Formats: sequence, structure tokens, C-alpha cells
Amino acid sequence: MSLRYLKGVATLKLDAARCTGCGMCVNVCPHAVFRLENRKAIITDADLCMECGACALNCPVQAITVKKGTGCATAVRNGFLHGTEPDCGCGEDSGC
Repeated sequence: MSLRYLKGVATLKLDAARCTGCGMCVNVCPHAVFRLENRKAIITDADLCMECGACALNCPVQAITVKKGTGCATAVRNGFLHGTEPDCGCGEDSGC
């Protein structure tokens, strides 16, 4: 079972033209969001991204951008760390 977040809200972006196919993103991503295809990284499913920032931090050519620490993944992590319910601010009243 894959851990999925809200559909279509991940801030993850990959500039394929800058990618050199080093595979660092594949190696560091905890949710297998990337794979190499034809010597370039591709995003397999952006909705699996928890926005931890490991891929962007380890990309030697800055081909990946992500606003780490945003979204529901941070709310889940903070709830776990503080023993509270996750609250990412995207409840029924927010329009998310």
C-alpha cells in the first residue's frame, strides 16, 4: 500500500532539461516518486510526494524544486511529534 496525500497539491517540479540522470532523487526519495527512464529522472506519481525536500537538496544540478515542509505531510508529521491530531488547514471550510 502506498501512502498518498491530497491529489494534485504537491509542489514538486522536475526540469527534465536540466536533469543529468544521476539518480540521486531515486536513491533519496522515501516514497519512490522518481525513476530513471532513458537516462533522465521522471516523476512517477507526484501525489506520493510528502514534500520532505530530500530530492531537491540532493540534486546536483537543481533540476528539482519542492516547497519542503508544506502541506498535509507536515501536518501529519507535526501531529505525530506533538501527540496531536494533524491539522493542515484544509478542512471542509477551507475549500480544499
